[in-house]
Amino acid sequence: MSSSASWANRPLPKTLVLFDVDGTLTPARKDISPEMKQLLADLRKRTVIGFVGGSDLVKQQEQLGADCLNDFDFCFSENGLTAYKEGKQLASQSFIGWIGEEKYKQLSSFILHYIADLDLPQKRGTFIEFRNGMINVSPIGRNCSHPERDAYEKFDKQHKIRETFVAKLKEKFRDLALTYSIGGQISFDVFPTGWDKTYCLKHLENEAFDDIHFFGDKTFEGGNDYEIFSHPRIKGHSVTSPDDTARILKDLFFK
Repeated sequence: MSSSASWANRPLPKTLVLFDVDGTLTPARKDISPEMKQLLADLRKRTVIGFVGGSDLVKQQEQLGADCLNDFDFCFSENGLTAYKEGKQLASQSFIGWIGEEKYKQLSSFILHYIADLDLPQKRGTFIEFRNGMINVSPIGRNCSHPERDAYEKFDKQHKIRETFVAKLKEKFRDLALTYSIGGQISFDVFPTGWDKTYCLKHLENEAFDDIHFFGDKTFEGGNDYEIFSHPRIKGHSVTSPDDTARILKDLFFK
């Protein structure tokens, strides 16, 4: 069993609190507030804290701050396929190494053809974002502005663009052990089955935690927090916003 001296003297050294990023610690694709940052700093004096999200570290740093590797004890980018403990990188995994170039070409070509035929109010750029442990697919394109992002989210809820897209991919590539996870406002993730947010728990197997809490806003089945939220090792908390996260944290740890 591993135990870090850096948190041995905290009141709850065997309690880890993990957070989703978008919609949980920050508004979608926006920066963390000073109030939330202070609340997390106060929480870290009591427990061990970490975040887990599908985005790469660069995007997480944009939202949580350039020093997020030092502000959290555990940092899990791309669901933990890229992981850090106390600022030091742990072992990582590769999506392209798993799927192979030929299968990836088939998958990406189908996705781009499908998006080309979609009738959307806007299309921008970066429809497939290639990451270390997954791909992120956005029908409108990740280069859209924040107002366009908000408008697309409403359009998507009405017309079920992402939901229908995922169903088509599941049918077309049913021979591949892939999971499709809708998260955020404009996109969905595609990754090998088992490489969802529960992947980060592999990095915690030798840690001496009695309790692991998880806070997320997409905890419904099909949402990108569902698997970790419902995992037997996890005490899950479903939230609707950063303010909701703050309220529950105060009730749990500051009374």
